[in-house]
Amino acid sequence: MYIVKKTLEFPPVSYADVHGLLALGGDLSVERLLLAYRSGIFPWYNEDQPILWFSPDPRMVLFPEELKVSKSMHQLLRKAYFEVTFNTDFKSVIQNCASVERPDQEGTWINNDMKEAYIQLHELGHALSVEVWKDSELVGGLYGIWLEDKKVFCGESMFAKASNASKYGFIKLVEWLQEKEVKLIDCQVYTDHLASLGAKEIPREEFIKFLK
Repeated sequence: MYIVKKTLEFPPVSYADVHGLLALGGDLSVERLLLAYRSGIFPWYNEDQPILWFSPDPRMVLFPEELKVSKSMHQLLRKAYFEVTFNTDFKSVIQNCASVERPDQEGTWINNDMKEAYIQLHELGHALSVEVWKDSELVGGLYGIWLEDKKVFCGESMFAKASNASKYGFIKLVEWLQEKEVKLIDCQVYTDHLASLGAKEIPREEFIKFLK
C-alpha cells in the first residue's frame, strides 16, 4: 500500500487495488485535493480511518448529452416546481450531505475535516454547490469540484429532503455545465440512481484521458 508523504505527489492510478484504493495518509490541503482530482483520484474514508485515496476502475461518468430525464421530471421542470440556485449556500449543502440518513450506508464519510477542506475549496472557486429550494426551504442539493480548465465536473455528494429534489438539481446542473461546454461529469462509482439519469461506467484509462 502506498503511503502518502509530505511531498505533493500520488502514485500512478494503475497502482490501485481491485476496489480502487490507491493510497493512504497525507492531508486535505487545497493543493493536494486539486492534484488528486486532476489525477483522477478522490478521498473517501470514515472517521476512524486515515485518509484513503481512491481511483476506481471502471469509473462512473455522465456525458451531458446522454442525460436521461423521465416524463415525470419533465413535468416538474416545466412547472418550475423547485427553485434552483448555484453557490448561494455551500455550507448548508455540505452539512446536509453529511447529516442526511442513507439506507445503504452507516454514518458518513463527510467528517469535519472534509467539510472544512471543501468549504475552503469553495471559497477559492474550485468547489461548486447547487441548492434546491421549495417555499424558501432548502430541500435538496449537491456539491463537487469544478475543473473548469479541463471541462470536467467531479460530483461529490447530494441530498434530498423532498421527493425528486436532488434529481431536479442535478438536471439543472447538467444544463448549466452544458453551457460551459463540459466534456463529462465524474460520478465516481456506480449507483442505480446515477444510472437512471444516464451515467455509465467507462474504463479508468479512458476517464484519465479526459483529465489530460
